[in-house]
Amino acid sequence: MSATEVPSNTAGARNSIRPYQVEFPEAQLTDLKRRLAATRWPERETVADDSQGVPLDLIQDLARDWEESYDWRGCEARLNALPNFISEIDGLDIHFIHVRSRHEDALPLIVTHGWPGSIIEQLKIIEPLSDPTAHGGSASDAFHLVIPSLPGHGFSAKPTATGWGPPRIARAWTKLMELLGYERYVAQGGDWGAAVTQTMAEEAPPGLLGVHSNMAATVPAAVAGELAVAAPPPAGLSEEERAAYEQLADFNAKHVYYALFMATRPQTLYGLADSPVDLAAFMLDHGDGTGQPGNVERVLRGEAPDSELTREDILDNVTLYWLTNTGVSAARLYWENKAPFFDARDITIPIAISVFPDELYQAPRSWAEQAYPDNLIHYNQLDRGGHFAAWEQPQLFSQEMRDAFRSLR
Repeated sequence: MSATEVPSNTAGARNSIRPYQVEFPEAQLTDLKRRLAATRWPERETVADDSQGVPLDLIQDLARDWEESYDWRGCEARLNALPNFISEIDGLDIHFIHVRSRHEDALPLIVTHGWPGSIIEQLKIIEPLSDPTAHGGSASDAFHLVIPSLPGHGFSAKPTATGWGPPRIARAWTKLMELLGYERYVAQGGDWGAAVTQTMAEEAPPGLLGVHSNMAATVPAAVAGELAVAAPPPAGLSEEERAAYEQLADFNAKHVYYALFMATRPQTLYGLADSPVDLAAFMLDHGDGTGQPGNVERVLRGEAPDSELTREDILDNVTLYWLTNTGVSAARLYWENKAPFFDARDITIPIAISVFPDELYQAPRSWAEQAYPDNLIHYNQLDRGGHFAAWEQPQLFSQEMRDAFRSLR
């Protein structure tokens, strides 16, 4: 079956899936450049580091490239070279990329992005995962890929009523895989993708064989209780567990406020819809999940030689948010969410975990094994990569997917 064909259980299901073409009018790109040129800048920060937010010199340099040399049409062409579709699920149009491997025995895999990411995060893993024989793998490692845009993000529709939190999205993803005719499949996610994927695992629909997370929920209940009241690390933690506790405590104390604002007042973020610079700065400041200098900022400064993330990648992602006007609609997912991010979940199906060194916290093996004693099928700590693991280290990430799900084929 070719990549552009749409397998489904019934003709009716096939008819509910419509091809999608990415195409923005030139007037929107002209307006973007006009707004960039008209930016009213504040004075520079009063510190010599990033402790007050994205430094003025860094965002001005990025805005200059965005206005003068960046070409959105290149990204648009790369997207349109892939099979894009829209399907109405639970009353909402959901966009997804669907790439069928040429290896018919490939394992179907649904991959979910997070915030401030998008399907742009996953573009570099499509070839290695769907065509592994051309990228150091074997035919037995192949995946059929389904890469959806979260509701209110990218090319998916924006919910007009409440209720589209991770549980509803998880059920929509299950329905999507059913529409595509996949009777057995696996799921992967980081950031919000982790929340959605782990919720799918909790609900354990019949076709879901297992899940993988690169931002795993492993924190034991007793430890989570201490974190909630900002207590010192509990006694008895190992060195690795104590380091993870301190990472989470630091995030809660210093860097979670962007999430709290979106979780309580997302509609107030009008600047994300009106100013491309405000949108870019807000996304950059929290793009590594910590609110402090991370891999994204290091890439912009030319200080991340081991990362495959590029300046153009970052502008592709921000421009996608700008052109689709999804800064505010994406923020509402924080308002919708009712569950903690990092607490261990009630998951009984197979789960795989990859720990990248620049993630929010490095989930200790001991916590992973305690959380999932009978169903942890893969655990690995990587030597490089961060919050946008598939984007930053696509080859490492692809190998993790092969290793994680090999036992479920």
